[in-house]
Amino acid sequence: MQSRFFVIPVSLLIALVLQIMPLPIEADVYRPDWVLIVLAYWAMALPNRVNVGIAFITGLAMDILLGTALGIHSFALSVSVWVLVANYQRLRNYSVWQQAIVIGLLSALYHLLVFWLQHLLTDIYFLFDYLWPTFTSMLLWPWIFWLLRKSRRQFRVT
Repeated sequence: MQSRFFVIPVSLLIALVLQIMPLPIEADVYRPDWVLIVLAYWAMALPNRVNVGIAFITGLAMDILLGTALGIHSFALSVSVWVLVANYQRLRNYSVWQQAIVIGLLSALYHLLVFWLQHLLTDIYFLFDYLWPTFTSMLLWPWIFWLLRKSRRQFRVT
């Protein structure tokens, strides 16, 4: 069955589409970090297949899609996934709700890195609104975890 080789790329592609999908201005502030959540799941489930290199390439695609300076999201995603992959054996043993807290911390790290890099390149100032996606990502983690685990088991992705 060859479809199992496409589960990870398709899930990352769906996450990229969800990341750039237009939302009303009031809801856009709360947009979860779809790409980070999907990368985090695959990095914890299959760290030998989804690692810092995949995060860097996905970040480059995100930089191109969002129109930001090339490398901002690549660096932030790479650092976040590196922290996750370095501790994946410990994180696998946590409950889904404890993992949601870790995802929230990773999301905060990701957003602070993106802010810091954009602040170095442009002259933006920090607003608390930059951290709202941290909370929505934490709330979505159990459902995304369940959905991706079900698809991984259904297609026997190893």
